[in-house]
Amino acid sequence: MAIVFDTAFTRLVGIDIPIVQAPIGSMARPPLAAAVSNAGALGMISLSWSETDEVQSIIAEMRERSDHPFGVNLILEWPQEERLKQVVDLGVPIVSLFWGDPAPLVPIAHAGGALVMHTVGSAEEARRAVEAGVDIVVAQGWEAGGHVWGSVASLPLIPAVVDAVAPVPVVAAGGIGDGRGLAAVLALGAAAGWLGTRFAMAEETPSHPRYRELLLEAPENSTVISPVFDIGWPNAPGRFLRNSTIRAWETAGRPSTDRPGEGETLATWDGDPIVRYATTAPHAAVAGDIEALPLWAGQSVGLVRDVAPAAAIVRRIAAEAKVAIDRAAATIT
Repeated sequence: MAIVFDTAFTRLVGIDIPIVQAPIGSMARPPLAAAVSNAGALGMISLSWSETDEVQSIIAEMRERSDHPFGVNLILEWPQEERLKQVVDLGVPIVSLFWGDPAPLVPIAHAGGALVMHTVGSAEEARRAVEAGVDIVVAQGWEAGGHVWGSVASLPLIPAVVDAVAPVPVVAAGGIGDGRGLAAVLALGAAAGWLGTRFAMAEETPSHPRYRELLLEAPENSTVISPVFDIGWPNAPGRFLRNSTIRAWETAGRPSTDRPGEGETLATWDGDPIVRYATTAPHAAVAGDIEALPLWAGQSVGLVRDVAPAAAIVRRIAAEAKVAIDRAAATIT
């Protein structure tokens, strides 16, 4: 029998399992998102840099692959008003915003009938987001992979945000790699978990094979938050596996200019060069020195030990969470 959870988040967005597949940049496309949504969780697509025609074709592909709820992510470091209008005109039910003030965009989303999720790094920021009309708050702990907004770990952050915005549903992000992590954040008051590193290893994710190998080999202490990969998105620290690029930069004293190998072409994507310190993810379409590119990963990487279909990942995490919850309940007399 399929496992079904009942939380404020699952009820609000219309899903069965309180798992959100993080919008992991260029890898968050319909094959992955649809597989997650079809499994009863919430698949997400990243559209922050997509052109008008591409947005339309991506949403059309998603609808061909799934008739379940899904969401799109827009990063507020760049203007997103026109892209948001297009998204809601296409009937996208959930919009996730990150890295900026959501207030100007919330009315646009609501006018189009979309729910708004917004990622925060503190309880105070969560309060402001809810005052702006945000429907769901994503509390991103410091353990998260990708770009990291705050500086507080998940364990203290999540209950603080839950207390600050109740009864608005809170989704916990950062450090969740299996069902035990999902059970833990539910116990902290979150209504769902947001997983990125785990889904970077889904079969449907277009991750480069070498990137996958490096993730599989990595222990939990192998990541570092650094601002070093900044070409394309300056002043935006992220969490990565420590690699040759980061080690050379650290050895040189972490310079802000004249960094080791600055301007060097490391790889190509469809013939376009990717230089050292660019934010470009190690996508399957990239050819070159994959190890030296930004190897996005959260501290949950030590829990990721296989490549599996996205649906199997969702089912496994749900089953593990149920076992963990039941085990915890059994310890109380």
